[in-house]
Amino acid sequence: MPADTSSLSGQGQTVCVTGAGGFIASWIVKLLLEKGYSVKGTVRNPADPKNSHLMELEGAQERLTLCKADLLDYESLQEAIQGCDGVFHTASPVIEDPQLRPKSDEWFLTSSIGAVYMDPKRSPDVIVDESCWSDLEYCKNTKNLYCYGKTVAEQGAWDLAKKKGVDLVVVNPVVVLGPLLQPTVNATTMHILKYLNGAVKTYANAVQGYVHVRDVALAHIVVFETPSAYGRYICSERMLHRGEVVEILAKFFPEYPIPHQKIKDLGIEFIPVKQCLYETVKSLQESGHLPIPKLAEDSVKTHQGLIY
Repeated sequence: MPADTSSLSGQGQTVCVTGAGGFIASWIVKLLLEKGYSVKGTVRNPADPKNSHLMELEGAQERLTLCKADLLDYESLQEAIQGCDGVFHTASPVIEDPQLRPKSDEWFLTSSIGAVYMDPKRSPDVIVDESCWSDLEYCKNTKNLYCYGKTVAEQGAWDLAKKKGVDLVVVNPVVVLGPLLQPTVNATTMHILKYLNGAVKTYANAVQGYVHVRDVALAHIVVFETPSAYGRYICSERMLHRGEVVEILAKFFPEYPIPHQKIKDLGIEFIPVKQCLYETVKSLQESGHLPIPKLAEDSVKTHQGLIY
């Protein structure tokens, strides 16, 4: 179940969200308003119809102000940030003006897993955690400009925070999916759309982490409201192979031309892997290769119900 955001813990506080019209930022604005915060959201053009969804959010008419600002226009950012209790910096590039700071010296940066995992020198046995950084040379050589840009931006933010004495907390989400609040399709949602609209006929042999956009937005607010929060926080629900992703999509939405294994065109319906695992263990037990604990005997029916 999603975490409850109904308590008005933000009453009396004003925060700024840069790039407020984006996928993650729109959800941050939504949850902040639900919690009673007053929000100043920066956008390039407040009158642009692509930002109209923000003013339709609950509480927006009373507590949301859209500020025209460009990330390279320090004066416009200074005006938006002035007097705020905290800043959720969801947009890039990194702000470098020494005068740009909220009154509480708290900044919360939306980075990416792209700034964490791209390092060919890291052993496959090493767990990727918040201490890991993507290798800039590798990103550059493989023309992975997204990961390169995210790594440079986050490293720059940490350098600036240290130099200016600002408390910085960073959220590093994996592939972010979920309902769109904005009218345009963002890059991570396109990652799913391409499997549904026939744009691709195959899927990559790759594993990625996935997380709901609401959880990412909530993570930003939780670290803001938790005084002990510090450093970086990877935000991920689970890892899935692309084959698992398209299998889930095909189960829910079989009417779309979702890529699948060629052999399935012959009518083969594969037995689910969880059933394979269950039947393997049962076979080992029944053949005497694996003892059957008393607990297992008592819970056989329960296990069968989960599998079949």
